[in-house]
Amino acid sequence: MQTGMHLDREHCVRAVQSKDARFDGWFFTAVLTTRIYCRPSCPAVPPKPENMTFHPSAAACQQAGFRACKRCRPDTSPGSPEWNRRADLVARAMRLIADGVVDREGVPGLAARLGYSTRQVERQLLAELGAGPLALARAQRAQTARLLIETTPLPMSQIAFAAGFSSIRTFNDTVREVFALTPGELRARLPKNPATTAPATPGALSLRLPLRAPLNPDNLFGHLAATAVPGVEEWRDGAYRRTLQLPYGHGIVALAPRPDHIACRLTLSDLRDLTVAISRCRRLLDLDADPVAVDDQLRTDPLLAPLVDKAPGRRVPRTVDAAEFAVRAVLGQQVSTAAARTHAARLVTAHGKPLDDPEGGLTHLFPSPQALAAVDPETLAMPRTRRTTFTTLVEQLADGRLHLGAESDWSEARARLLALPGFGPWTVEVIAMRALGDPDAFLPTDLGIRRAAQELGLPSTPAALTARAAAWRPWRAYAVQYLWATDSHPINFLPA
Repeated sequence: MQTGMHLDREHCVRAVQSKDARFDGWFFTAVLTTRIYCRPSCPAVPPKPENMTFHPSAAACQQAGFRACKRCRPDTSPGSPEWNRRADLVARAMRLIADGVVDREGVPGLAARLGYSTRQVERQLLAELGAGPLALARAQRAQTARLLIETTPLPMSQIAFAAGFSSIRTFNDTVREVFALTPGELRARLPKNPATTAPATPGALSLRLPLRAPLNPDNLFGHLAATAVPGVEEWRDGAYRRTLQLPYGHGIVALAPRPDHIACRLTLSDLRDLTVAISRCRRLLDLDADPVAVDDQLRTDPLLAPLVDKAPGRRVPRTVDAAEFAVRAVLGQQVSTAAARTHAARLVTAHGKPLDDPEGGLTHLFPSPQALAAVDPETLAMPRTRRTTFTTLVEQLADGRLHLGAESDWSEARARLLALPGFGPWTVEVIAMRALGDPDAFLPTDLGIRRAAQELGLPSTPAALTARAAAWRPWRAYAVQYLWATDSHPINFLPA
């Protein structure tokens, strides 16, 4: 699987004929006779090959005049893994579009964040995805609108603006064009079950987050639960719950693993944040990964193969807020998991914004860099050198000198982090892996990795292990998860 897969016609035809769900999101099949586009795994009888044409995005299909299939709902397929394994202009732009930047700041805002001209951004997106940033954002708005229509009893006028449309007329026209149904007809197709349209908590939405199988939830949810900061995160009733700071307000999300999807329950103070919240939850759980490609590569090492075969589909637990994770990485330097949680909890209680959680024990948002930059260093219960590391980091995050987010160039971010006092390779790489989302981040100096390497017969010195790990590229961050899983630490087990 690779960039431009839609150009490999023979490969695409075989995927459609075998209804292979692994390719959902990699490309879309448009049927010339019906003017409908589908995901490769559509349950309908496959069209004749001569009637198929292939596109790299749902937006490209819509631009070409095709409507979304009502059976396979291609607009809700998992996102392409390309945007989470690359750090070039197109991948960074796609991550920002998923985060709602075009809706909030327009194409000029998108280009400014990327450091390119609007013309260059539009040209590269069009060349690779068959659609420009406005069309890609429009496709995302249509998907958000459908979600709200089908999961809430909200009036259509509220849904239109919550989904990011500038007018009700544009909302109506777009929904009709993309789905070949009016908003009212979409809602009328739902089963007449009040429980599905009237959530018990006002503003709460229950969603299914699609994924590519297999998914091993043990280390993913185990890591999030074991490192949860009290007041901001918790494990409750079989779900990982946490607070979210979002562009228009705040939210609370509950995420629970299911055999073929992630059950997601969102409570938002402003529904305009729905698209952003979903995007950040998907990134947190690494749901757009291609586990088959990852595991196939790692299996080529005979010492890793048994670990992969035992529990395939491990994901990299990431974050909903890169700046928050960077702060927590500093708090966790050279201390235990429990001590790191205690340090973070103190900061949250003293400087986080309080909120109400009627369904659980969440009490605060994690404090922003601006709030932390105002903290008196003498009040921090940590060694003086780490205080300097902490204050330097939050000051640079607060004033914009350091950017950690969807738009980050991974190499540049690493260089800027390494230039800060107290930032060594381990801290930089763990931030690259979990906050920036680099799938090739690697931690050869990590104690758990070195212990696992010694146990498996891998080289145990950082230099020799790094040389051996060259064969695992570009998926070394996933190799880290398999190596960590050889230990009995709570991060490796799904909580009871």
